[in-house]
Amino acid sequence: MSAMKIKKGDTVKVIAGKDNGKEGKVVSVDKKNGRVLVEGINMVTKHAKPSAANQNGGIVQKEAPIDISNVMYVHEGKPTRIGFRMENDKKVRFAKSTGKVID
Repeated sequence: MSAMKIKKGDTVKVIAGKDNGKEGKVVSVDKKNGRVLVEGINMVTKHAKPSAANQNGGIVQKEAPIDISNVMYVHEGKPTRIGFRMENDKKVRFAKSTGKVID
């Protein structure tokens, strides 16, 4: 599999699905399945049993993974595609809209 263009901590915008148009921060990336977990996006309802961590149990709202193809990196307030290039023997990500290096 090629290198992942979205990393943990990136701000992304959802471009497809029920949360289309919403923005959030990437919490985790699943490289194997090509999915990302975004803060406040794709919320699902889970029924939890009482446990040591959750004394009462009940109905809990939590994020579910979303396919990486349905999110787009946000650079300077606008969604943009990401590319890779070599700079001084180091591979860096850059925003294709502006050409600026991301990290």
